[in-house]
Amino acid sequence: MPTPADHLALARAADDTAVLHRLAQCPYPFVWQALAANPATAPDTLLELSTAGDSGWNDNRLLCLLAVHPRADRAVLRAVRDAVAVKLAEGERPYAAALALAERPELAAEEVRQLAGLRGASARLRGRIERSLAGRVRA
Repeated sequence: MPTPADHLALARAADDTAVLHRLAQCPYPFVWQALAANPATAPDTLLELSTAGDSGWNDNRLLCLLAVHPRADRAVLRAVRDAVAVKLAEGERPYAAALALAERPELAAEEVRQLAGLRGASARLRGRIERSLAGRVRA
């Protein structure tokens, strides 16, 4: 019977998308994070991970990893944005994920800017989102 360490090692090293998708069913947040860091993880698995939940710290880290994933498509990024919006409204601080989303050209500036208007967004986060979006236009 595989141990949690076995699941983690497989999530980090596997490149078979079917295996990686099955691992998303594991109850371990460290496996979800390893999947979100694995560049071979397919967009459908990333999308599934965007709804995973454990604790504030683990959830925020997972959302950030999903936001920067090289295979995250528009659907994944919108799901991450929606999850970040919920976290901000709940008083969580998924600021790293919000800033990572601001760097992604797949999302329209207004889609990301909406995060800055939510109750949990600090003045510093709002300013950094605006700077990231402005830098996107110049790039």
